[in-house]
Amino acid sequence: MAVLSLVGAITLALSEDALKMLLLPLVALSAGALLGGALFHMLPAAVEAKGGTPATFAWAAAGFSVFFVMEQFLHWHHCHRSTSEHTHPLTHLLLLAGGVHKLLGGLAVGAAFLVRTELGISAWLAAAAHEVPQYLGDFGVLLHGGWTPRRALGWLFGTSLPFLVGGLAAYATARQLDVAALVPFAAGNFIYIAASDLIPEIKHHERLARTLFHFLCFVIGLAILYGLALGLHHGH
Repeated sequence: MAVLSLVGAITLALSEDALKMLLLPLVALSAGALLGGALFHMLPAAVEAKGGTPATFAWAAAGFSVFFVMEQFLHWHHCHRSTSEHTHPLTHLLLLAGGVHKLLGGLAVGAAFLVRTELGISAWLAAAAHEVPQYLGDFGVLLHGGWTPRRALGWLFGTSLPFLVGGLAAYATARQLDVAALVPFAAGNFIYIAASDLIPEIKHHERLARTLFHFLCFVIGLAILYGLALGLHHGH
């Protein structure tokens, strides 16, 4: 996940128009992948492990609410647009919120691996699909804020490392805490990011063809995670 933070360097080789063409389809794909990860993998696994009790879905609601609070009070909203569309970037706040986001993500994915390896892989894939357009956008924000490319990449890499810390923390506390509860919590995270942070970026476009293409990318993201769920279920 930390290595993915370096993907922002790609933007240095792309024209403004090419970056605009690339970002939103990736955002649409990642929105579908996150929703697919939550609906086809994490929530079913949580129900299987914990039962379909209200408490299971309360954890999902808590995961949704935590990210809502982060966005409200840390003003965390990753940009998925090209550099010229950024206005008044809050660079240090973006990095702080990104680090907290990665820590929670690492806890969630680590917990998913502890429940079942296949679940961890699908959770990581869904999260990774989101990170690529996020890092492209964040890199643009930092450059627009006056940072050099080297400094921006270094800080994005550094603030991605809490993902590893979160995963190790989940592993270290597995004997003392019921980390399986973090799986529906993570599902709530994924649903919030897809519904509040990503889909609003793609649902309005002046051209019908682009809107349909973005929807197709969204469906492809869902289909990939659904196909993965069918394959893993067949494997069992």
